[in-house]
Amino acid sequence: MKKNIAPPKDMPLMKSEGNNIVLFHPFIPPSAKSSVANVLSSRWIGQGPKVDEFELAWEQKFGGRTISVNSGTSALHLAYELAELRPEDEVIVPLFTCTATNIPLAQIGAKLIFSDVGKNTLNVDVDDLIKLTTIRTKAIVVVHYAGQPLDMAKLWKYCKENNIILIQDCAHGIGMEIDRKPVYKYADYTMYSLQAIKTITVGDGGMLTFNDNISPQKISEAKRRRWFGIDRQKKQGGIWENDIVELGHKWQMTDLSASIGIESLKYFDEVHQKRVNNLITYSKRLSSLKEITQLNMKQSDNIKHGGWLATISVSNRLQLQEFLYSHGIESNQVHYRNDRYSIFSKYTQGASYPNMDEIENDYLVLPCHHLVTVRDVNFICDKIEEFYAKNSQ
Repeated sequence: MKKNIAPPKDMPLMKSEGNNIVLFHPFIPPSAKSSVANVLSSRWIGQGPKVDEFELAWEQKFGGRTISVNSGTSALHLAYELAELRPEDEVIVPLFTCTATNIPLAQIGAKLIFSDVGKNTLNVDVDDLIKLTTIRTKAIVVVHYAGQPLDMAKLWKYCKENNIILIQDCAHGIGMEIDRKPVYKYADYTMYSLQAIKTITVGDGGMLTFNDNISPQKISEAKRRRWFGIDRQKKQGGIWENDIVELGHKWQMTDLSASIGIESLKYFDEVHQKRVNNLITYSKRLSSLKEITQLNMKQSDNIKHGGWLATISVSNRLQLQEFLYSHGIESNQVHYRNDRYSIFSKYTQGASYPNMDEIENDYLVLPCHHLVTVRDVNFICDKIEEFYAKNSQ
């Protein structure tokens, strides 16, 4: 395994001031302040009627039965529990992802089988992933890096034919579609993240959407498990003497968070389109630079891209990162290969991941959020062209 090259200590997080173009910035709609203020003066600031309202608005916007929780990580952990994953169950997971994808599985005690990224992408290759399956494979977890969907039709068909549970980590992909269908239709469980820097946010939160064939009993179980294992609706209806028959958690969303989410949904199309327009501009401007490989930016007629990240691969990543920083442009590596963390070492002994080895020092994420204008993207591309013009002499 090649050692990842960390940025120098004199490149701290860039301050959002002056003309700086920072890598991430949360989207908070202008109406959120008054919405939160109304909740603060109401009876309910924890889980209350606003949570129900937000869940309904989400379902109307993106489809599928959905429940909210306090983070995307909690939503994934809940999905793993609902899938009845147990210690030593084999689960195929992405090597390259936020650790939130895989830590809950390690806590459960599952046996993680890491899948390498594909060539010239930070997504897994579905054909390679399928080759990793065995008769012991209980579940597969996938991530759509940057918001570019995998070939989910093929993977979903394979999983159904082989009785394998399929779970999607769509932290990067709110609003993604494949063949004009919302992506949740291609898995048993789909998690969306509402963490601070995602396309829309509630400060921190997560949504778990169920495939249309999931039973109502399983959804009821999910609602109990997010609140200690208690049927909250029955309890508030006056049934105070009740048993708890399954272990639950303190994972519910609050009305404060939901009030932000309700307002954010009203702006989703606008915010999402801005990000996609930025990706398209990057793609067009950088296509002529032979030094750059674009990663997970591809747009096509049969997919709706999540538009969360703009990522490139370059052989002199650190030098380019420093050059951009000197011109007020923040860039960085956002996610890391999970086999570099000691907590996962027991799952990777003797394994090799050649595609990740090849790309791990080279990928770089560029600003793409809602405050980044097309003019900003052109300025960033101008500076990248300037960098290579100077370094090719």
